[in-house]
Amino acid sequence: MGQQGGDEFEGRVQTLEDQTALAVERLMTWFDRTARDLPWRKTQDPYAVWISEVMLQQTQVQTVIPYWTRWMDRLPTIRDLAEAPPESVLKLWEGLGYYSRARNLQRAAREILERYGGVFPGDAATLLSLPGIGPYTAGAIASIALDQPEPILDGNVMRVLTRVLALEGDPRAKTLNGRLWSWAARLVQTAHTTEKLGRRRCSRLNQALMELGAMVCTPGARPDCARCPLSEICEARRSGTPERFPELPSRVAITPRYHATAILKHQERYLLRLREGTEVNRGFWEFPNWEIEAGDNPETVLGSRLGIAPNAWTALPDLRHHITRYRITQRIRLADHLPSSDLTAGTWHWATPAELRALPMTAAHRKLARRLEPEPGKSPQLS
Repeated sequence: MGQQGGDEFEGRVQTLEDQTALAVERLMTWFDRTARDLPWRKTQDPYAVWISEVMLQQTQVQTVIPYWTRWMDRLPTIRDLAEAPPESVLKLWEGLGYYSRARNLQRAAREILERYGGVFPGDAATLLSLPGIGPYTAGAIASIALDQPEPILDGNVMRVLTRVLALEGDPRAKTLNGRLWSWAARLVQTAHTTEKLGRRRCSRLNQALMELGAMVCTPGARPDCARCPLSEICEARRSGTPERFPELPSRVAITPRYHATAILKHQERYLLRLREGTEVNRGFWEFPNWEIEAGDNPETVLGSRLGIAPNAWTALPDLRHHITRYRITQRIRLADHLPSSDLTAGTWHWATPAELRALPMTAAHRKLARRLEPEPGKSPQLS
């Protein structure tokens, strides 16, 4: 379906203009009554809110809670983050994926320490100048932590607004996206100027919008319109097909990929390799692996790369995982190998079991490392 033109969009917004204050009041009343008890909602520290917002990108709330709690225990201040060894920051982030987020957090913390004396910037414009902080994150920090009338537009809010207005077209496309930002700004400004709504109005309004999208106005065919505080003014609900909105483009096709992965063991140590430079996942340790074609023989590839005869390898069960649109199969091979001089320095390391647990590793390789941990009184289970 085509995207509505600007006049139609403005017309729909105008029809709701008289109800905007009522919508804001209902949203905030609903949020005050039903909001989830989340740990980062118990603080107004912009640093703590920043960490939670970055962790929540592409990640479910229940997954984030223990990560956020552990992070705040270990790195409770901007200075702690700025001065932490990078490998310890990556270790705390291990398993969350999109690891550039952790690196950008530390880069931004160092910039705050150097430019602002460790004092968190107090406005969205300054926040936008920091590494890794875009319009949504800047607005979230400024509104949620600092109670400033800054709009937010994440996937949940985008879904709520496109359904309330029954807006056709891709909400991530430039024109429609800009209009949604404009309406989000009207809503938070209304909250800001309505004194009867009590304290921290901007903070509560934006959190209410996100909460509504996460818990009620959910993706797909099951929005819970009966529980929605905006159901009376929702054009998508009136249409009878609220699940039709937003009109997102089709998902990118899944692409299979294959890796030959080596577990080299000698005298209770395991060979790891450090990703460095500009590589994806740089700063993380992993078992040696190389991408292969589906029909390639892993023993032959690993043998040529590591100088170990193909018949020295034992096949272990594959490990499957996914990253964005890729479905990756790790074809695991095990060998007991005496270290050569080429595999004992630089980006190579023969790790003890304790080091395997302590070093930062990506999720797939962490799962593989856990297979190497024996149960009490038993040998490691590599199946």
